[in-house]
Amino acid sequence: MAGQIECPDCGLILRALSPPAGRRLRCPRCRAVLRRGRPQGAATALPLALAAWPLLPLAFLTPLIHLSLLGRGISAALTTGPALLTAEGWVPLAAVVLLTACLLPALRLLGLTVVLLGLRLAHPPRHLLRPLLRATEHLRPWAMVEVYLLGFFVAYSKLIDLARVRVELAGYALAALMLVMALIDERLDPTALWEALAPPTTSAAPPAGSAARLIGCQCCGLLCAGTPGARCPRCGSRLHVRKPHSLGRTLALVLAAALLYIPANLLPIMTVDYHGQGVPNTILSGVEELAASGMWPLAILVFFASITVPVLKLLGLGLLLVSTRAGARRRLLDRARLYRLIDAIGRWSMIDVFMLTILVGVVQLGLLATVIPGPGAVAFAGVVILTMLASQSFDPRLMWDAARRGHQRRRPR
Repeated sequence: MAGQIECPDCGLILRALSPPAGRRLRCPRCRAVLRRGRPQGAATALPLALAAWPLLPLAFLTPLIHLSLLGRGISAALTTGPALLTAEGWVPLAAVVLLTACLLPALRLLGLTVVLLGLRLAHPPRHLLRPLLRATEHLRPWAMVEVYLLGFFVAYSKLIDLARVRVELAGYALAALMLVMALIDERLDPTALWEALAPPTTSAAPPAGSAARLIGCQCCGLLCAGTPGARCPRCGSRLHVRKPHSLGRTLALVLAAALLYIPANLLPIMTVDYHGQGVPNTILSGVEELAASGMWPLAILVFFASITVPVLKLLGLGLLLVSTRAGARRRLLDRARLYRLIDAIGRWSMIDVFMLTILVGVVQLGLLATVIPGPGAVAFAGVVILTMLASQSFDPRLMWDAARRGHQRRRPR
């Protein structure tokens, strides 16, 4: 309904307000950020989006890094590693890297650019812009340029002990692209874009006895009267009171990720063949190498992103599932914060996967040195993807629903 919104984290219905510039509208119950004050955000985001387009071919197609060893040298682009992985039969790993580091960021930038340009027209083609904006919102967590850049830093730190290394044009273009995309996200208010595309109209509450009820759209946030399974009148997404089969789907994904986590840590993610002698590397041994080289900040960062974060996600999601099933009422606010943390940090575990593809692409010097991918890398990529899907399938509003039902059952009559 006009003037009201539903908190996506706890289900509380409250007045929709537009916070002033630099301020945030928070849910009074779970403290989730509902909206940020970003006046004129779309106007400043469009020039940034247009400026990002020349960076794409520079970042993805030109050389990223150059390595020279004993008179031999090789340059590699972002796509070199995935191409070699594909040639060696590691197609799933190559596909994950190409999608998350190249294709999806480019598609998201394309969608945002078209939406921002369309809104400048006197009569925006809303029937075309709504699906594009919906797609860009779904692609947001899977476009990982900044994570790839951090993986590049880790690969660089490993290579400087092996040979002479030089950062090429694509490295600087990738850093610039990351900064531009971060500025676009900082300036854009998705709610304001949805309101510009299809301003919500005032509608009456569902009539008594009808099947319609107030449902908050999970994509655009519109609170409207409708029936589960119907389409949102603003963005066209399916309306659901709560995410369908949320607990069952999350549990299945968590269990699958937990099973993959064991081989991901025990099996080597890569083997460095140096002068004909192969040295297998697991995730933990890679952290030990960074620490032994004196790169403690980077070692701590990789340990946190590749080992601590997956464990935190698995244990945290398990705790959320158990407490929701039990209808626990205690520490609801802490559990809501835990869910937001899990949802935000999961993508950063892709650092090791991106580092591996960079090393595979650049360390191809025949008998001198070669990096060969290992099965642990595939398992680890599966852990990251499954835990991200698990956090997205979990509906945090169910925690508050279960606590409320438990309170009603225990209340004396």
